[in-house]
Amino acid sequence: MTILLVLIPAALALGAIGLAAFLWSLRNGQFDDLDGAAHRILVDEDRPKRSTDGRD
Repeated sequence: MTILLVLIPAALALGAIGLAAFLWSLRNGQFDDLDGAAHRILVDEDRPKRSTDGRD
């Protein structure tokens, strides 16, 4: 029964840390562009690099 005196405050502290991290990410704009990553994967920007010495 005395373990509850440790586990309950630990659970509340971890919950408060998680809530603080979530609120911090909201204020810093982490969730502003939800569709950007989904569209970015469809864009193909991987082009082979050309050499500068004239040989391809």
